[in-house]
Amino acid sequence: MRKVILMGAFLVGAFTMTAQTEEELKVDLANKKDSIGAIQGRADAIQAQIDALPGWKVGAFGTIGGSISEFNNWFAQGIPNNSSGNIGFTVNAFANLQQEKFFWRNSLNTNLNWVKLDNQDDPNDEDGFRQATDVFNLSSLYGQKLSEKLAISGLAEYRTTILSNFNDPGYLDFGVGATWTPIPNLVVVVHPLNYNFVFANDNTIFNSSLGAKIVADYTRQIGAVSFKTNLSAFQSYESSDLSNWTWTNSFAYTLWKKIGVGFDFGLRNNRQETLNFVRNLAATPDPNATFENLDNEVQSYWTLGLSYAF
Repeated sequence: MRKVILMGAFLVGAFTMTAQTEEELKVDLANKKDSIGAIQGRADAIQAQIDALPGWKVGAFGTIGGSISEFNNWFAQGIPNNSSGNIGFTVNAFANLQQEKFFWRNSLNTNLNWVKLDNQDDPNDEDGFRQATDVFNLSSLYGQKLSEKLAISGLAEYRTTILSNFNDPGYLDFGVGATWTPIPNLVVVVHPLNYNFVFANDNTIFNSSLGAKIVADYTRQIGAVSFKTNLSAFQSYESSDLSNWTWTNSFAYTLWKKIGVGFDFGLRNNRQETLNFVRNLAATPDPNATFENLDNEVQSYWTLGLSYAF
């Protein structure tokens, strides 16, 4: 009986000691997290001061994703003998000049992706890599400062595809208006006077027009995390059919040195591109498609893979 009582007392004591130790460790962990948060806050404040210093600031980060596979006599699937692959990359680069009375911000965003599926039992199928994702965006923003947060600005932005149908279509925006930088790393452009030049072989679908341009860009690095989000929208004064918007997002988390994991996704709405695809590029083209009967769906893409911070 005494042994049972002693054993019970020992277990109760051990449980109490473990509980106390766990509770103490949780308190210690919370204190450490508070300390890390305070250090990060001071580091962010210093980085904001560095970003505000005159001179050029340049940088880039990107994502690389890829896979290769081969199947032989894998009869559980519809194509038992095949080789397939997927490779793609994104690059987000910037070169920004900050001066006391003006700024000049330049950025490049590109996302290219190729895929292949070679059916080895079909000698007539395409066995090479084919273009899958094709995004190219280059912009340049100049601003004459009225205050630390407000400037009169001019913007030139060019968007197209480069792997196929280069500059067909291509979009070139020229506009003037105002740029607002309410917080570091956030740039909001509002240009009520903007001309959207559209370059394309089919001018019955693609047309240039005058309108308003709105751009919001936020680029930030916090410790091992780098991210960028950009919204570029054009609202045509002539017709909503000529309006468009594109929203791109890039995230990169560094795991070792400059190598990590990256994720990119984008959304786009462009009725001219949709109509051109339905009328001319679809597997079963519809020559009777018009802006009025068009089923305009939001376009999207995403890429997940290894990232590298340049």
